[in-house]
This record gives sequence, C-alpha cells and structure tokens, in this order.
Amino acid sequence: MLISRSVELNGDRQSSMPYSKFTLSKAKKDFQITIEENVRFLPTVEPVAPSSRLLDDLEEVPWAIAVGSEKARSESIIYPVLQGVRRICDRQVSLFSGSEFNVDAEADLTGYVDFLFSRSPEQLLIEAPVVIVGKQRRQT
Repeated sequence: MLISRSVELNGDRQSSMPYSKFTLSKAKKDFQITIEENVRFLPTVEPVAPSSRLLDDLEEVPWAIAVGSEKARSESIIYPVLQGVRRICDRQVSLFSGSEFNVDAEADLTGYVDFLFSRSPEQLLIEAPVVIVGKQRRQT
C-alpha cells in the first residue's frame, strides 16, 4: 500500500493529529492523502536467511508469548529482527526504540514511536530520512 499526500498541510488546526489518535481513515480525510493499493513501494529483494544470532534471540519467543505483555513481545520478538536488519545494513542505519519523534508540533504530529530506522549511522540523534515501524495495539 502506498500512501501519498496530495496537498500540502496549511497549518490549519483542523488538520492536527497526535500519533495516539492516528487512524488511517482520519489521516486520509484530514491530510487529503491518496491511498493506492497494489502498488509496489519498495524494490524486490532477495530473501535473507536469519543469522544464528537472530535464531538464538528468537528462542525466547515462547517466553514472550507466555508472559503476554506487549513489552515482552516487543523486546523479545520485534527488536531482535530489527537489529538483524541493522546488522545486514552494516550498521549504516540507526535504530531507535521508544524515542520521542516530533515531526510537526503545529499539526500535533508529536509523540513516541515504537521503532524507527534512520538512514544515518548516527545513533545519538534521529536524522531524516526515517522509516517508522509500529505495531498494532488492541482497542479497549
């Protein structure tokens, strides 16, 4: 799925959306974005076999599932996979977890992201361009 904004934000408070209130339908309406399905966004890449380190890390998956907490699943399943991606990229990208990432305060696009890759090896500060990795949360 490719999501593209068809018009620029005008700074209008009607177009604000904090991360915690993000929904695709609200973003589509508020930011006037176009969603194009069945469009290849990323290039085709060959599959990569998991490293022995990743396989060792993923031995903790049964524990993470048994514990049942989101944090346990996140740290035991998702983070090791993303670290593996960083290693495959020869650490030329940076990986952040639970970091504050304020994009546009006027549009209320502020808050903390689950995971974020930056196309920079700099690990102290987040630099553009970035890819944000989020996880689905249960609605209560």
